[in-house]
Amino acid sequence: MKPLFGSNKPVIALLHLAALPGDPAFCGDMKSVTEAARQDLVALQEGGVDAVLFSNEFSLPYQSKVDGVIVAAMARVIAELLPLITVPYGVHVIADQPATIELAAAAGASFVRSVFTGVYAGEGGLRAPDIAAIVRRKNELGMKDLLMYYMINAESDGDVSARPLPQIAKAVIFKCAPDGICISGMQAGSGVDSELIASVRKVSGSTPVFCNTGCTEHNIAEKLSYSDGAFVGTAFKVDGKFENAVDGERVKRFMAAAKAAR
Repeated sequence: MKPLFGSNKPVIALLHLAALPGDPAFCGDMKSVTEAARQDLVALQEGGVDAVLFSNEFSLPYQSKVDGVIVAAMARVIAELLPLITVPYGVHVIADQPATIELAAAAGASFVRSVFTGVYAGEGGLRAPDIAAIVRRKNELGMKDLLMYYMINAESDGDVSARPLPQIAKAVIFKCAPDGICISGMQAGSGVDSELIASVRKVSGSTPVFCNTGCTEHNIAEKLSYSDGAFVGTAFKVDGKFENAVDGERVKRFMAAAKAAR
């Protein structure tokens, strides 16, 4: 990981894009969406994060196959911000794995994160990504260097196999060769049991394991002692609330704690 992120235990910041065209909460103005993303990007980078992941976090409720306008809108925002980006960046089109890969190709992303495997039940019904098709699409697009981080316990949704998470991790690593495994809480901002991370790390071998939700400036030292890095979104926001914009001072405090711990 160090060659890309500059750290053996990177903190990857989530840049949550506001609702996009077609989303129920879209404000009707893409310029406002882009400006909000610009402000968040500047705050995150000035705060010292190791990388940024662009995601359509407010495209609620999420679609298993997103409308084309969602991918187009995300590509537009990234293209407009590209001159300002100074850290490695990735993309996540939530709940649509093929779109995530295709956006990465179009936007020049270095990495992606998604629920690439398994079958999950939740408010959107059953979701069953086709990992065989996903990795073949990546190959078709000539993206052999694209890093793929697999969320192996989907936020909010339940894995229908009911297998223990370490068993799932071992199977995913053997069959899919992920670049990293992500362990999540119940939803954005929800904590992850450190012992659960440890149980997966015990069987993951050389595959990095990330804490995917719930890291804060107060617990990041502990989480990094169990994991190989973290994806962080809510903790960087004003008052630590999911719906708010990024707070630059919170980012600086968090990263100071993270750097002291690694």
